[in-house]
Amino acid sequence: MTHILRIDASARTQGSTTRALADQLEARLVEQSYGATVTRRDLHAAPPAMLTEAWVGANFTDEAERSDEQRNVLAASDELIGELERADTIVITAPIYNFSIPAALKAWIDQVTRARRTFRYTAAGPEGLLKDKRAFVVFASGGVALGSQVDFASAYLKHILGFIGIRDVEFIAADGHQTDSAAMARAATAIDAVKEAA
Repeated sequence: MTHILRIDASARTQGSTTRALADQLEARLVEQSYGATVTRRDLHAAPPAMLTEAWVGANFTDEAERSDEQRNVLAASDELIGELERADTIVITAPIYNFSIPAALKAWIDQVTRARRTFRYTAAGPEGLLKDKRAFVVFASGGVALGSQVDFASAYLKHILGFIGIRDVEFIAADGHQTDSAAMARAATAIDAVKEAA
């Protein structure tokens, strides 16, 4: 059975464009997968911790040699990575704040992008370890067009997801919706066109 991980990043719980579109997308994915299970992670309600020197030290200590304190430092990261590992499909909401992603979403990325857990370096270069997964990024902005010169979010998100092995990434965009009355309709049409993974 398909398992969906939904990551919400908007600071707004009411009136959020990305949350509303993610609700539609989640319903579409569940319908197509005949009762897929869903794990929801609200980064506004429970922001991930910023990285610390202790976190970095624990991460670069061999797992067999970590102290109990170091394991505790990495426990939240392990939990977030476990959610990713168990998911077949990931839905990430990305409201654009000041031309980029919210700080809570960046903190989540820092917690789940871990050497030897979600990527590794090889003689051929970096290798992402979270393979055979599909991701949707629900992108919404008041005025920033997806892929424009001032969009510093979408290329970063596509790159970092690919870096940890998630290369099947699709954007559902309601970009510039404060000035473009058709933006929400385009996003809804894109959601209606989502097909079940082969």
